[in-house]
Amino acid sequence: MSSEPEGAFHIADVSSITRGLLRATLRASDGVPIEAVHEPHMRHAVHTDSVADTVIVVAHGFTGSVDRPAVRRAARAFRRYAGVVTFSFRGHGGSGGRSTVGDREVLDLAAAVAWARELGYARVATVGFSMGGSVVLRHAALHKDSARTRTDAVVAVSAPARWYYRGTAPMRRLHWVVTRPAGRLVGRYGLRTRIHDRAWDPVPMSPVEAVPLIAPVPLLIVHGDRDPYFPVDHPRMLAGAGPSELWLERGMGHAENAADDALLARIGDWLRTGSRRDGP
Repeated sequence: MSSEPEGAFHIADVSSITRGLLRATLRASDGVPIEAVHEPHMRHAVHTDSVADTVIVVAHGFTGSVDRPAVRRAARAFRRYAGVVTFSFRGHGGSGGRSTVGDREVLDLAAAVAWARELGYARVATVGFSMGGSVVLRHAALHKDSARTRTDAVVAVSAPARWYYRGTAPMRRLHWVVTRPAGRLVGRYGLRTRIHDRAWDPVPMSPVEAVPLIAPVPLLIVHGDRDPYFPVDHPRMLAGAGPSELWLERGMGHAENAADDALLARIGDWLRTGSRRDGP
C-alpha cells in the first residue's frame, strides 16, 4: 500500500432517485469506484432549522458497508438533523479495490464529501466509526484548504490514536486478518472484506498527528469506556493533541454497533448546534 496526494476526485455513474434516495458510483482520485447513497433530511423531523444546507457523511468501520444494519441505523438517526451520505470504503460492500485499512480510504471519503457539495450542500460534516474515525481525522487535516473536499465539522467515534496497536485481543486478531494470507482469506469470505496484501509504504500520518492540523474546524471525539479494541488512553491522547471536545461514554463498547439511538441523537444535535461556526 502506498499513499498518494489526496486532492482530486471524480464523480461518475449516478443512477436513479427513488423517493428521495439517490444511489451513485463515485470515483476516488486513484480511480477506485466507490458506492454511495444520499438520503435527504426528514422534513417532518423536530429539528428543521438550519438543516437545509447541511449534510452528514458517514464513514463506517472496518468490515462495514453502506448496507450494513448499524450503518443504516446511524443514517436514519442522523436524517433527523441533516441530509446524509453513506458510502462503502474500498474493498467493502459494492465498492471496488481492496482495503488499505485506513490509508487510501481518505481518497474515498474525499470523493463522498465532494459529491455532497456537488449535490448542493454548503456545509458538510463527517462522522467516522473506528477505522472510519481515523479516516475522518486524517481527511480533515489533509483537506481543510480544499473548497470542494474540506469538512466543516468532524466526529470521530471509537477511533484509534496510533497505528499498529496490539494491546487487546480483538486488535491482535485484526492484525492477523490483515497481515497473514490465511487471515485475508477469512476477511474476504468470512467478513466480506477484500484486503490489500501490501504493507503501508510510506506509513500514513497517524490520527493523533492529524488532530492538531484540524483546527479551527470543530472536532468531537466519542469513545466508550468498555471499548474492547481501543482503551480510553486512545481518545484521551487524541483530545490532548489539539482543540476538541471529548465524550467518554459509560458502558459503551465499540463503534457503530455500540452507538445507541440516544448517542446518535446527541451527535446529530452537536452537529446541528454545538459545532456550527462561521466557515472559512
